[in-house]
Amino acid sequence: MRREPARSLSDHLPVIFPALMLLVFFVIPFSIMIAVSFFQREQGGFYTTDFVFSNYERFLSAFFGGVLGFSLLLAASVAACCVALAFPFTYFLTCRTRRVQIAWLVGLLSVLSLSEVIIGFAWSTLFSRTAGISNLFVALGLMDQPTALLPGFGAVLTGMVYQALPYTILVLYPALVRLEPTLLEASRTLGASPLRGFFNIVIPALRNTIVATLIMVFVFALGSYLLPQILGRPQHWTLSVLITDQAIYQSNMPFAAAMAVFLVLISLALVGLTLLVGGRKDLTA
Repeated sequence: MRREPARSLSDHLPVIFPALMLLVFFVIPFSIMIAVSFFQREQGGFYTTDFVFSNYERFLSAFFGGVLGFSLLLAASVAACCVALAFPFTYFLTCRTRRVQIAWLVGLLSVLSLSEVIIGFAWSTLFSRTAGISNLFVALGLMDQPTALLPGFGAVLTGMVYQALPYTILVLYPALVRLEPTLLEASRTLGASPLRGFFNIVIPALRNTIVATLIMVFVFALGSYLLPQILGRPQHWTLSVLITDQAIYQSNMPFAAAMAVFLVLISLALVGLTLLVGGRKDLTA
């Protein structure tokens, strides 16, 4: 089917409201944030209208560069773990009956109702020494005495993977449920094992979907704020935590705006990459 071009003003009416919302709630605030990022900070938490690059120069220092690198590493780790866990789980879920699929999807949707605060404090309890899972390991004889498993990178990674995993499964589900089952049947007829057919047929067939999902989860994890504070040490804090610290506690709005601009640009670039991957998928379909 070929899309007909718009011929009158009424043909543009369906996109006027979304465009207006995008302008009011994104373009204008983001433009103001860019302008503030070039302002000069004064003593007492004030700032004056100026055009200086000192805020961006400070952001490119070793300390804040290390925070940015850790944020990117953490987001990439969360994305990789989520896709590695969600893809085989979603694949086997699509092989079950419709009733089983609906039950699991309802359960996943119920998990999405949990806020980041509830998830953070729930995992902090599970990783604690007094009431955590280390007591279960002691009862099973796997550990000599209970120990606290937080704060640490593993605790932060676990909490963020738990938060992002339902989104990952729900994104992968539509693509996997539409996968033609005759492809695997043909591979088995030719002598391929189910595991080999999974890696040689299912994964290559959904390569673009996997890449798009990785990017989506990466962007989602890049803006994490509460979980790194609840489950990690200061060295495990992400760039979002430092942006809040500079804006609220240090009263340095220009520097916070400069960091926020850089974070938004990274997210927009990744979203654009997702759209590019989706466009290639449509062309090859």
